[in-house]
Amino acid sequence: MKCLIIAAGQGTRLRAMASSKPLAEVAGAPLIEHVVRLAAAAGATDFVVATGYQAERVEAFLQDLAGRTGLAIACARNPDWDRPNGLSVLSAAERLGGDRFVLLMSDHLFDPQILRDLIAAARPDAALTLAVDRRVDREDLDLDDATKVALGPDARIAAIGKTLPAYDVVDTGLFLAGPELLAALDEAMSEGGSGSLSEGVQRLAAAGQAFTHDIGDGWWVDVDDEPAFRRAERELPDRLAAAELR
Repeated sequence: MKCLIIAAGQGTRLRAMASSKPLAEVAGAPLIEHVVRLAAAAGATDFVVATGYQAERVEAFLQDLAGRTGLAIACARNPDWDRPNGLSVLSAAERLGGDRFVLLMSDHLFDPQILRDLIAAARPDAALTLAVDRRVDREDLDLDDATKVALGPDARIAAIGKTLPAYDVVDTGLFLAGPELLAALDEAMSEGGSGSLSEGVQRLAAAGQAFTHDIGDGWWVDVDDEPAFRRAERELPDRLAAAELR
């Protein structure tokens, strides 16, 4: 299965840790390496990484990683990396073809079992399925920065966004999507949208085509600031030891 990883942003909240967020080292390796290896452990075989800020450095590292692991890793450069992340998805459209693909963030670490379960549980009629976490009161969750999701019937997404006044779960940054997401992002942009991924998801939700998968007590962390970085440093080694990584 193809896997698109968004690694285009600057990551200003982690500038004290590294000048390039995807290359910030956690538990002995850059974030992007962990994400690739964790996804491969879950069954991803063909990787596309959307690059932008310090693209040359990130792409050179990924070329080396492909050589060390034997994984197929291609890059799609997003010239508008400082704009919303849906543009990074669109920058990789030609490399994704017409099949379903996994969509991940380069700063979201996770137990590979979450991704395995997401792929296995996705409905055949779903244009998009998002792994979500009901533990919205977790002390280690930066709720102000989290993308929130309101649920509708049958685990469908009713609404998504960072400023929702009422919500049920939070977005973990792990998606299974089809070409419908690319079309939805294009349509949102053509109607004056900002280019955010959430705009495309909301469009699919309005059509009843966007679903969720509850991760239960699954482990994940959005490494978006120094406290989250420290948490990843503490917890990731045990997770890596339990996973079958390439």
